[in-house]
Amino acid sequence: MELTPSLLLSAYTQGIFPMAHDDGEIYWYQPDPRAILPLTTFHVPRRLQRTVQQNVYQMHMDTAFEAVMRFCAAAAPEREQTWISEEIIAVYTHLHYLGFAHSVESWLNGKLVGGLYGVAIGGFFAGESMFSRERDASKVALVHLVNHLRAHGFLLLDVQFMTEHLRRFGAVEIPDQLYQKHLAQALQVRTRF
Repeated sequence: MELTPSLLLSAYTQGIFPMAHDDGEIYWYQPDPRAILPLTTFHVPRRLQRTVQQNVYQMHMDTAFEAVMRFCAAAAPEREQTWISEEIIAVYTHLHYLGFAHSVESWLNGKLVGGLYGVAIGGFFAGESMFSRERDASKVALVHLVNHLRAHGFLLLDVQFMTEHLRRFGAVEIPDQLYQKHLAQALQVRTRF
């Protein structure tokens, strides 16, 4: 089955998302429990709050979407393999041109040093991946994202799988049945990223 923007959008509205495996095949996931980052209780650690307030990074959105994806896909010391294949990059970049996939970017001295990307439909945002080449660059992008989502009336920030990194920001795991209710409500929201 060919991965297309319409297939991706349909999957996201059902709580399903793709990941590529080492064999090049695309596999579909619907975790239960599901990790979400509640926008109302999002927690910013004190040290990170100082970094945000110091405006260390210049923040932009959607100015380097494919570059953010490629940085997210690059091997890192703690991760030699990635689930972001060339096929994934191509289809999400197409989704970006259609207005559904977005990047939040941290820049330092004219260089892209951190960021994240995800998919927005209605009042729902699915965070897909993040990267950092400078201290706290991806975390500052996350803070910027949450503030942006709150300001635009988003209801659900899906982070898919729990990590200790996300738990520090207040991420929680909920059963798929409850996730589906939150997703249905968020999809009804009339807003734009």
